[in-house]
Amino acid sequence: MFGAKLRQLRFGLRNKRATIGYPLAPRAPEPGYRGRVVVETARCVGCGGCAEVCPARCIRVTDLDDETRVIHRMLDRCLACGRCEEACVYGAVRLVADWENGTPRRDDLVIEQRLFMAACDRCGRCYEPLHPLDRLTSVGKREDEPWRLEPVAGGKE
Repeated sequence: MFGAKLRQLRFGLRNKRATIGYPLAPRAPEPGYRGRVVVETARCVGCGGCAEVCPARCIRVTDLDDETRVIHRMLDRCLACGRCEEACVYGAVRLVADWENGTPRRDDLVIEQRLFMAACDRCGRCYEPLHPLDRLTSVGKREDEPWRLEPVAGGKE
């Protein structure tokens, strides 16, 4: 028994280290890692194209009235597939290579935007069409189920 422990000790001292010092030294993400979703709200026009292509349906678009649109992004359901980034012609949605997304509060994983929208008198759309997403079948007000209409405490705008 004592000989087995000596063999283990000799093996451990002779070979290189097999672990990383993660908690003390941050680790860089692997190449090609998509990470978490970041929204530049100043660039977003509220077209809802990201909600149309999201396979997890984690982006909810709700029109409160003819001029107010609320977009909720529930990042706890996000698959990080990158389709919302590809669909956004305005460059408002990006995936950054952050991989430490843990948080004790679920509200930290919700991005809420309240946008002023103006509808076109000719076609009824809420934005000026500039992208192939213009061929979407839904025009005018959206009828996604309202997920949360009150502001999120500590949420991002």
